[in-house]
Amino acid sequence: MNEFLHMGGYAAYVWPAYGIATLVLLGLLVATWKGLRNAEATLKALESARPARRRTRNGSNSTGRKAADQTAGTPAEASEG
Repeated sequence: MNEFLHMGGYAAYVWPAYGIATLVLLGLLVATWKGLRNAEATLKALESARPARRRTRNGSNSTGRKAADQTAGTPAEASEG
């Protein structure tokens, strides 16, 4: 075991490299986790600020138009022009 930890005389280079790599990976993990929590909080705030839309059984909203028809620049609208 001692021979493994000594790394054939290169332990002074190998173990700090492992330590730095571990710290970088942990830092990335923490930054990603915080970013996810912030994004989820932003999404929740945006969803709560947006008025709810009623859906009918056939998938259209309260105006009677399907969601796909409401997007601007659909091929049907472009060909009518």
